[in-house]
Amino acid sequence: MTTAAQAMVAATARLRAAGVAEPARDARVLLAHAARIEAARVTLIAPEDLAPDIGERYDQLIALRAIRVPVSHLVGEREFYGRRFKVSGEVLDPRPETETLIEAALSEPFARVLDLGVGSGCILVTLLAETVQATGLGVDLSEAACLQASANAVLHNVQSRAEILRSDWFETVTGRFDLIVSNPPYIARDEMPGLQDEVRRHEPEMALTDGGDGLGAYRVIAARAAHHLSPGGRLLLEIGPTQADAVIALLTGAGLNEAGVIHDLDGRPRVIRASAA
Repeated sequence: MTTAAQAMVAATARLRAAGVAEPARDARVLLAHAARIEAARVTLIAPEDLAPDIGERYDQLIALRAIRVPVSHLVGEREFYGRRFKVSGEVLDPRPETETLIEAALSEPFARVLDLGVGSGCILVTLLAETVQATGLGVDLSEAACLQASANAVLHNVQSRAEILRSDWFETVTGRFDLIVSNPPYIARDEMPGLQDEVRRHEPEMALTDGGDGLGAYRVIAARAAHHLSPGGRLLLEIGPTQADAVIALLTGAGLNEAGVIHDLDGRPRVIRASAA
């Protein structure tokens, strides 16, 4: 028999040989998932023999991770802003960098929020969970993303305050909001081949790129945002690291005020803020 510790050592070596960035961490998380225990308990089972059914599940998980299927897709969830969100290959994985947008949104009060390109729902659901009197609308062109966002709204008990609609950006949106947020597809078409395999091969292309210069979504949002912002309402957009000047120019040209940059914890331009007159 093989102990859990021996299986984890072998899995780590296999993932390292496959070029996985953090093989030991992934081997540990996937062992916990195969054994259906919390990752913190892996140390407790390390000396024990691995049951055949757990060993088989673990081998399958490691084989998939070795071909760069993301860990979040294998375990079906990803942590974001202290909460676990259900994810799949149909939506963009929540990223820690996007927490910069959350912090900016929560820095001022709001009662009604619109999330453009809602995806997994991690932004909208987090904002509603953190602001218990607020209501919100999330829209996405992907029907699968709308279903995923709706499921996460239920998971975190905000479904009564969250409406999820299929929409091509503002197409079916009515009314005004005092906060509009978005993490749109901002990767340029010619940048796609340079992405990690986990992203390029396993996340939805429409959530990553506009198929052009990476600014297409910002042009649409800039043109329409003022029509859906309440007086003094805020707009917060996540951006790629080289896009700050271009996005600020689009928002300023569309008549939005106080456009500026918010940096993430690594000091990179991460979010553009602007406000309505």
